[in-house]
Amino acid sequence: MAEPLRIHTPDPAPPAVATLTPAVATLTVADPSVPLVADAKGLAKLLGLGVRTIRSHDAAGKLPQPLKLGGRVVWRLDELRAWLDAGAPDRATWAALRAARK
Repeated sequence: MAEPLRIHTPDPAPPAVATLTPAVATLTVADPSVPLVADAKGLAKLLGLGVRTIRSHDAAGKLPQPLKLGGRVVWRLDELRAWLDAGAPDRATWAALRAARK
């Protein structure tokens, strides 16, 4: 007697999970609708600040170094989470902390 036909269906993808450890902040993205970066407007909304305040803090070096993607200035959300967990230090202190972790 022939075995019944088995159809392999892949397991559904796990949801996006943010894992923060003292040494490394990682973000596993299974859902493409989860943003990886935020611009000044998005960052202002996340932090409960105004866009002008975000721009002022960036100019004063109070935020992590942003990335420039094309003509846009954005911040990595996984880095921002780790930065907040570290107590939101100024840019120079944050860069030193990151360099020490590597």
